[in-house]
Amino acid sequence: MLEFEELKLRLVALEPQIEDLKDALGLEQCKAEVRRLEAQQADPDFWNDVETSTKVQRKLSQLNGKINSHKDLETRYEDAMTLIEIAVEENDPSLYDEALPEVDRLEADIEEMKLTTLLTGEYDDNNAIITFHAGAGGTEAQDWCQMLYRMYTNWANKHDFKYTLVDWLDGDEAGVKSATIIVEGPNAYGFLKSENGVHRLVRVSPFDASGRRQTSFASLEVMPEIEDDKSIEIKEDDIKMEVYRASGAGGQKVNKTSSAVRLIHIPTGITVCSQIERSQYQNREVCMNMLRSKLVEIKEREHLEKIEDIKGVQKEITWGSQIRSYVFMPYTMVKDHRTSFETGNVQAVMDGEIDGFINAYLKQMSKGQFEGDDSDMA
Repeated sequence: MLEFEELKLRLVALEPQIEDLKDALGLEQCKAEVRRLEAQQADPDFWNDVETSTKVQRKLSQLNGKINSHKDLETRYEDAMTLIEIAVEENDPSLYDEALPEVDRLEADIEEMKLTTLLTGEYDDNNAIITFHAGAGGTEAQDWCQMLYRMYTNWANKHDFKYTLVDWLDGDEAGVKSATIIVEGPNAYGFLKSENGVHRLVRVSPFDASGRRQTSFASLEVMPEIEDDKSIEIKEDDIKMEVYRASGAGGQKVNKTSSAVRLIHIPTGITVCSQIERSQYQNREVCMNMLRSKLVEIKEREHLEKIEDIKGVQKEITWGSQIRSYVFMPYTMVKDHRTSFETGNVQAVMDGEIDGFINAYLKQMSKGQFEGDDSDMA
């Protein structure tokens, strides 16, 4: 029964890690905050303020989710240990096929929970707003932009995150010129912030009858959804509003009347759009929320004292500025140029398996260093 002894040793090594996670996750503070919020919730007038009650409910859900996830690890650890002890006691090797995957999953889930402890940014707990932009190159870039849209929505589905399409601009012949989604879930921004930047594709073009190799670019803007921030003052005189007819992606439910709204922040040139709501007023509110989020994100990223210091400078979506390359030929490879993490399973990546890239980024970010190889791959 040597194989069970090896499993037991692996399991025993996990016990202190589970215990250490209590402090790393701040579970005692979480429990105290839950008690405080539940007491607030018990106030007879609590539900009269819809905005506040919604925020409290969301916070309680996040805190209880963190507490219950750790409790689940403890329960699964005990169950796996019991299973191994029964197998050894009864000399039943058939239980090995049941015990092995349990230990494997426990190790993987502990590692994933460790990563959440690296999410210490002010907005890491927030939902994420992702805007996709096709780069230069017409149909090629627009098709690549839609491929990225599919990749990230698949990732969201795999993690049981909800995503909402906010804006969509069809490509000229195929694909999408730009799109915006809001991803809702625990630490959505903390995980997805690593994906901000230019993504490069190398493949044989399906739109080229000669079968030539093409290089295409698309970019992602990732920012936290910030519903309110007292440090941000957006003057009405600084906003230009345009109204247009919505045109959602296939299968997406968007209002097809002229209720879509585009807001332009005149001092910076920042533009945000929303077409998901039924009225101009509602879409304008969504746009204001996105504009506020973008201004806060830029202010934090650039270490600026005030919003007025933000300049509307946009990075060009072309060669030399990419964070990651996706090569479909002459070999298959996806490589992140910041962390040097890579994989040859391109199809899995395009189906949403990008956790390896996110995890590598978070680990290097926690060390304060990015020593990735920026060299060309093809």
